[in-house]
Amino acid sequence: MRKIILVAAFAAVAACSQPEAPAEEATTEEAAAPTFDAAADGGVPYGNFKVTLADGTVQTEEVREDGTFTSTSASGDVETGTWVQKGNQYCTTLDAEGAVERCHTESIDENGVWVSVDPEGQTVTVERVEG
Repeated sequence: MRKIILVAAFAAVAACSQPEAPAEEATTEEAAAPTFDAAADGGVPYGNFKVTLADGTVQTEEVREDGTFTSTSASGDVETGTWVQKGNQYCTTLDAEGAVERCHTESIDENGVWVSVDPEGQTVTVERVEG
């Protein structure tokens, strides 16, 4: 009888113990965390930005650390979507049916101005804005 109780106790303890999570799971979670290249100004690629188009029209962009953005035109039109920084390429995909990723090449020009050129060759200037 004692042997049966002892075996049952060992079985209960073994059933309650959990093996440690494999190291692969931690690595997978770490790999899933977003990483960002620096923006053209050397700062993080997210924040609030003032974008001035070639015709002088200004729009604002709130680029969030979670990979989403909101762009508001001077007339109040709002676009939302996702973004990713790929080296000197700032790429966005609008939240719209059939939207495709568009990448803008960003740099600092010879006058120290942050410029962004879209796939069609149109250039805008970008300024980081606090809060």
